[in-house]
Amino acid sequence: MSATRIFLAIIGAAYLSLGAWCASLPGTTSQSVGFNLEKGSGQSEFFVVYGGVELAWGLIFLLPLLMPEATRPMLIACVAIHAISVVFRAISFFLYSGIGNTTYVLAGVEWVIFLASAAFLFALYSPQKAT
Repeated sequence: MSATRIFLAIIGAAYLSLGAWCASLPGTTSQSVGFNLEKGSGQSEFFVVYGGVELAWGLIFLLPLLMPEATRPMLIACVAIHAISVVFRAISFFLYSGIGNTTYVLAGVEWVIFLASAAFLFALYSPQKAT
């Protein structure tokens, strides 16, 4: 099994775990990142976006385990998702004050995933030098 598929599987497993945690304990997870849940709509939104979408990302990143030919598109998706995340996270640090430690940790993790996935994409799919 390729290192890229293993990397994507680790990311997929992490998102499955995070999505399940957010869906099963929304009060705890939302408080850890300073997110206040309003009754009804706020709870529904958190459940869907933080629970459901993260579960979906987990399944998407696990797809190359079953379909090796999906490795490149899933790696591109991983780069795109995390590139956008780090850009929006960086902007949020300039727009808002009172950012908690958990949010800084998440930002660091997003950067690591973005840089690692970009490195895998560059290394595996860049033109080879002639020897």
